[in-house]
Amino acid sequence: MPENTITAPLARMEPEDVADAFAYIRALQAGDIDTAGAVANDTGPELRRLLLDVAARIVIPITAVDDCDGEPCAHSFLAAALGRLLLEVLRHGDGACLAFPPGIAQTIVRFTENILTEEHGDVADVLRQLEAAGMKQAMEAHPAHRTTA
Repeated sequence: MPENTITAPLARMEPEDVADAFAYIRALQAGDIDTAGAVANDTGPELRRLLLDVAARIVIPITAVDDCDGEPCAHSFLAAALGRLLLEVLRHGDGACLAFPPGIAQTIVRFTENILTEEHGDVADVLRQLEAAGMKQAMEAHPAHRTTA
């Protein structure tokens, strides 16, 4: 079986990359265009790759279907929810091409809002939790970045 994004391990992210990506995502989610622009300028063309890495770390574990022995389970209905999300993203007329940082970040925000929060709860809080989990993974993968007390 050839490797794909589901079977291939994800490349490690540096802690600084996690912080930059989530700073951009949270700024756009909050409507803070000035901060999002500053992060984009500081990060440069790498921002797109960082956002795609974050998106993969969020979407792949959530959409992986467990073996349910042929019986309906929670994951059985995920495809329908993802389909609704895709339609919403395509209908959203914000003018941001999905292949560029604003579109990728907005897709992460919408995925978080529609899939990872209940009743469209506190998206900012869930994004902070995702950032903390990503930072923990990055620190474990890059022990040289650990600080001493």
